[in-house]
Amino acid sequence: MIMIKKTLTLIAALAAALTAFAQVKVSVHETAQDQPVIPAEIYGQFSEHLGKCIYEGIWVGKDSSIPNVDGYRTDVLEAFKALKVPVLRWPGGCFGDEYHWMDGIGPQENRKKLVNNNWGSTVEDNSFGTHEFLNLCEMLGIEPYISGNVGSGTVEELAKWVEYMTAKEGSMAELRAKNGRKEPWKVKYLGVGNESWGCGGDMTADYYSDVYKRYALYARNYSGNSLYKVACGASDYDYNWTKVMMQNARTKMDALSLHYYTCKGWTGSKGSATQFTTDEYYNVLAKTCEIEEVLKNHFAIMDAYDPDKKVALILDEWGTWFDVEPGTNPGWLFQQNTMRDAMVAALNLNIFQKHTDRLKMANIAQIVNVLQAMVLTDGEKMVLTPTYHVFRMFNVHQNATYVDHGRLQRLRLPRRRRQAPCLPGEPVPGQARHRGARLRPAEAEDRHRRDPQGRQDQRVQRVRQGPGRRPRRLHRCESDRQGREAHPACRLRRRPGNPIIR
Repeated sequence: MIMIKKTLTLIAALAAALTAFAQVKVSVHETAQDQPVIPAEIYGQFSEHLGKCIYEGIWVGKDSSIPNVDGYRTDVLEAFKALKVPVLRWPGGCFGDEYHWMDGIGPQENRKKLVNNNWGSTVEDNSFGTHEFLNLCEMLGIEPYISGNVGSGTVEELAKWVEYMTAKEGSMAELRAKNGRKEPWKVKYLGVGNESWGCGGDMTADYYSDVYKRYALYARNYSGNSLYKVACGASDYDYNWTKVMMQNARTKMDALSLHYYTCKGWTGSKGSATQFTTDEYYNVLAKTCEIEEVLKNHFAIMDAYDPDKKVALILDEWGTWFDVEPGTNPGWLFQQNTMRDAMVAALNLNIFQKHTDRLKMANIAQIVNVLQAMVLTDGEKMVLTPTYHVFRMFNVHQNATYVDHGRLQRLRLPRRRRQAPCLPGEPVPGQARHRGARLRPAEAEDRHRRDPQGRQDQRVQRVRQGPGRRPRRLHRCESDRQGREAHPACRLRRRPGNPIIR
């Protein structure tokens, strides 16, 4: 009996302690009818004829010693199936504006070879073309996203490509049947050019807006297939391009694209994918989080011309871009993948999910062996990257209802909750709390002033909490008199609305 009473007393005490430790109120929504649905295409992928993305990465040919299904690598196919890829962009990229689709159809042994002038001057045999790409998408239930050649192609070439893929009757349908495919494919997404401000034609926004309307006009809908036409958009901070396109062509397009890479810079070293300091780590995370501000700025311009949001924004190239791995072809853009890349992927996907009223698709670059890849291959060997596992974890959110995290209301924080390090002298609302320790703002400023070198590198400071109390540890990050601007780690953590630390 005594033992039972002691046990009940212990349970009651433990319950009381847990209640005191943290009281959290969560709002549970009985209905989510007012919440947006996250388009599956937000988790899209991008494949380009670049390095070993297509050849060796996806396609090895039927006669390869590498296990394959009709020429597609078996291990990569299985990886794609588990990933539940919703949409795949092809053939470029910059390659797309030099790709002539007629060279990639018919018997593979008769196809013309080409030199990939954009990426490493690789000679390709064109064995992976329209049929191979669309059949791959059909096998895996992937929505194809075709990037049309505007830079070096013609209006007629793009128009006939659309007819070849989607028409049931006519000369192009007869040619397709001759090449082994009687029934047309379903092709929804058509990109009219890629980076037309650069590798896709070096055009101005005004000039391209007229070119786009001409190409888009002759890309017809055949046999019940309805094209979703995507105009070439800006690179990250080029807001004028978005403005001009919305002024001149908004009624002729379904979407406008945007490209944004997490990259140190376009001249000199971009940094190593695997060898980096703590500051470089946080600089990459800070840079990738800037995408939300960039998106909002483009949204604002589009809202001014299209308040009903009839024109979508499609982020069809994004991800990390570092220096290539030593010893590899610099034109192949092969880089390794670490947990830093996984963090970048997760941060971006969380941002994208918040803005799907205008953002309808995002395609990370690229799916195999290039930039922030899902899969890396080396001959018969294959490895899944940390980024792959992030996308696999997130695939449950495809077409799911988005619930704003702001509706989870925390009324009282745990007393001993760990918080982000703050800088000495930085304004603190009320009292700074850290593992139960209390430090008044005046004390922090005084400690900073007493440092004769004007710099602190104190990983641990001891702060007394009151008479007779044991000193507590207070962790602080390295800083100087420049405040938060001097330390990217703190700058990232303290940024309002940052998704890492709420």
